[in-house]
Amino acid sequence: MTDALRMPRRDFVKALGGGVLVLVSLPPALTGAAPGPEQGRGYPTDVNAYLHIAEDGTVTLYSGKIEMGQGVVTSLSQMAAEELGVALGAMRIVMGDTATCPWDAGTWGSMTTRFFGPAVRAAAAQARLLLTDLASRRLGVPRAQLSVEEGVVFVTGHRDRRVTYGELARGQLITHTVDERAVLKAAREFAVMGRSPKRLDGAEKVTGAAKYAADIRLPGMLYARIVRPPAHGATPRGLDTSAAQAMAGVTVVNRDGLVAVLAPDPETAERALRLVRSEWDIPAPPFDTESVYDHLVQAAPNARTTESAGDLEAGRQGAARTFDVTYRHPYVAHAPMEPHVALAEPKDGKLTVWASTQSPFGLQGQIARATGLRVEDVRVITPYVGGGFGGKSSGPQGVEAARLALAAGRPVQVAWTRAEEFFYDTFDPAAVVRLISGIDAAGHITLWDYQVYGAGDRATEVFYDVPNKRVRIAGSWGGEGSGPAAGAARYHLFGVGPWRAPGANTNRFAAEQQVDAMAAAAGMDALEFRLRNTTDQRMLRVLRAVAEASGWRPGVAPRRESRGRGLACGIDAGSYVAHVAEVTVDRATGAVQVERVVCAQDMGIVVNPDGARMQMEGCVTMGLGYSLSEEVRFEGGRVDTASFATYPLPRFSWVPRIETVLVPNDALAPQGGGEPAIVCMGAVVANAIFDATGARMLRLPMTPERVLAEMRRV
Repeated sequence: MTDALRMPRRDFVKALGGGVLVLVSLPPALTGAAPGPEQGRGYPTDVNAYLHIAEDGTVTLYSGKIEMGQGVVTSLSQMAAEELGVALGAMRIVMGDTATCPWDAGTWGSMTTRFFGPAVRAAAAQARLLLTDLASRRLGVPRAQLSVEEGVVFVTGHRDRRVTYGELARGQLITHTVDERAVLKAAREFAVMGRSPKRLDGAEKVTGAAKYAADIRLPGMLYARIVRPPAHGATPRGLDTSAAQAMAGVTVVNRDGLVAVLAPDPETAERALRLVRSEWDIPAPPFDTESVYDHLVQAAPNARTTESAGDLEAGRQGAARTFDVTYRHPYVAHAPMEPHVALAEPKDGKLTVWASTQSPFGLQGQIARATGLRVEDVRVITPYVGGGFGGKSSGPQGVEAARLALAAGRPVQVAWTRAEEFFYDTFDPAAVVRLISGIDAAGHITLWDYQVYGAGDRATEVFYDVPNKRVRIAGSWGGEGSGPAAGAARYHLFGVGPWRAPGANTNRFAAEQQVDAMAAAAGMDALEFRLRNTTDQRMLRVLRAVAEASGWRPGVAPRRESRGRGLACGIDAGSYVAHVAEVTVDRATGAVQVERVVCAQDMGIVVNPDGARMQMEGCVTMGLGYSLSEEVRFEGGRVDTASFATYPLPRFSWVPRIETVLVPNDALAPQGGGEPAIVCMGAVVANAIFDATGARMLRLPMTPERVLAEMRRV
């Protein structure tokens, strides 16, 4: 396929069959990462998408973003269709192909709708102006007298005087660059946005026709199984591959520390791997699942202050009561349904890699550096991705497949097993929060001294009205450095990195429990306490919305009724969110059943209401896992969690009744929707457990054993 990024623009239009090409321009700072050497190649370094109107009227959006279940195939198409004035059915979208799509940092951080969406809308709006200018000349009337409807431009009041977009694009070779400052439609004018059409990728996924990386098959391809160490930090002492090499059809690769067996089918490759004999030196474990929290505090890098006001000592002196509490969060795996998979094909000095990755251009650069190939000789194609949650931000399996394919001279697939997924996945880091707060006799928060180790600063902003406050951050969810797993060797024994709303789950678990504890100590209802202590209007709206939708009855926790009720709120990815949860607790076993969750979210303009609700429901369901069961257990570099038998995910029987409320805010551009509703789940469930039992849960996950132990202390 044509490498569009290396072609002059007019040649690219010709390759597409003529028509109108609009280049979407978005500042690199808004794409999620600084541009790297893979960006550009003849185009402005801030071009992030192409919008092409073909001579048959078809509109195609080319984007470096990827679809991993969040529904952006549909929502991005809605944005483009709305501003361009075409039916959604006229839209096509090509995503995550480094040969046909422009550079993009990656799909993460709930940034696609927030930051990329406005640029797509701007391109479509500009394309509409260009086409109506052409129509004005064709129809002989000023542009102000024209209307656009489903790709047809007509003279207002005279529909018989018309011309289609396809007719206008025919024979044209037009390119134009726009940025996000272009004038966009107001929400009251929307005909496509703000509605919930069927997902454009829905039929493929429901019927099984959708292709994921593991579904790609090529003639003569080989399946790889790789020799792995038993622990992070282990060094090889001995290796014998002779028995595997003697197997018919098996190829053994041993290059620069990468040892693998290749076979025509995965079963043979697995049998060959079992014949490989390896010996390793494993370092003594410096800490384990239980002692890691002391290590995080003792070995923490220097803290940085992100928020400060007033005088902490004055806040302490003015408090009628102070609270000094420590909260703990374990390592958590992404555990996506689809493990990391890649298929690499070498041909004519070039390499094509189909990979499950959130960053095709980032992976392209990784592969080029690992293999010595030029970046332009590496093509990464991202089919549908079966869940990422941040864990597929990097693509080590793609690098492995590329190296093995070049060594074998044939296509090679690397598909991680579930055990490899748990071992090599970058984890949501273990973290510690120490929070000292205080309230005066009237129930106002006077002191907030927040110190977090390991989780970073996401969702630590103090939206409560606290005169004396300080927020300090030591370490981040990406290790000590600025990227995933950076500095991990010093602070962590294995890779850590982004996990759906990285760090925010830890920070809200601590902050919203602390607020709840202060409300209880003040003898105040949890909702009343929050309303009294914030003047943030967006937060007040979501709190009132969730209270109304849940039928909130004022009362002071713990009520110790048969069904406990909790409240929590937060800010993430530009969206405001509030939850009410109702739980029952088995007093004999400590088992928690979440019966109902009501979630209210202000995310600005809602592009696709059903899509937004699906993301909220997914967040609530996934949040049950880190709240109640998910914890990676380990001893030093040895990861004891190797399967879902020891890493329980939420089951259908766990899922509560979920009610979602989209709080209207059409004055604000669309904000993030893929992550905000997960950040308060730990806190809201913990607060509901406290209301039911009087037991305060300070460590995640809140397993039956831990709940029962805390109940016995009350």
